[in-house]
Amino acid sequence: MPSSYNTLGMELMVTGEKSGTWGDITNTNLNIIEQSQGYVNKSIAGGAQTTALLINDGSTTSSDARNLIIELSGTITGNQIVTVPDSVEKSYIVYNNTSGAFTVQFKTASGTGPTFSTTDKGVKILYSNGTNIIDVNANLGAITTGEITATGHILPDATDTYDLGSASAVWRDIYTGDLHLSNMSKNKGNIVDGSKGSWTLQEGEKDVFLINNTSNEKFKLKLEKL
Repeated sequence: MPSSYNTLGMELMVTGEKSGTWGDITNTNLNIIEQSQGYVNKSIAGGAQTTALLINDGSTTSSDARNLIIELSGTITGNQIVTVPDSVEKSYIVYNNTSGAFTVQFKTASGTGPTFSTTDKGVKILYSNGTNIIDVNANLGAITTGEITATGHILPDATDTYDLGSASAVWRDIYTGDLHLSNMSKNKGNIVDGSKGSWTLQEGEKDVFLINNTSNEKFKLKLEKL
């Protein structure tokens, strides 16, 4: 029986084969294992196109799809599709670091996969089940826990797109320092006079203050003691 290759391109030698070359082949296999946990920066610059990332048997050369971490870079001027080989079951961490307001889809050659939106220049944690690419974050569902403690900022994926709570599921109390209010990023202003503004609410010892961030004017809220 001759030697064969697994889906990562490692050569599986059989007894009695490859006499005198086991050392070189074993070293190559170890390099393939290292690459499978490694990083690659792949430019996909240009207009709408499909870029195929490959896995070459017995070689780390031109085997970008074998890497765990793939950074996609370059200035794109059209929607992009990036493919990895079918029948490979492995994890991927993909960073869309391209420039240009176009989509980038990451999928298997014959299957499906998630798409970075035109404004999503972030990271996706993915895995291939051999048929399709699955977005781990998109399939997490509800996070059920007694408390979430963050050691950094918690930011929405896109500006002025997502809500905190809803009309039927409101937060009970909000504890915060200064309160910053702005509709400057909206296409339309408020529903009263159609204007846009940016305000900050700050606390004083005996008063609550409003600061107009556009004009830098400062106001004191009139409080009536009960």
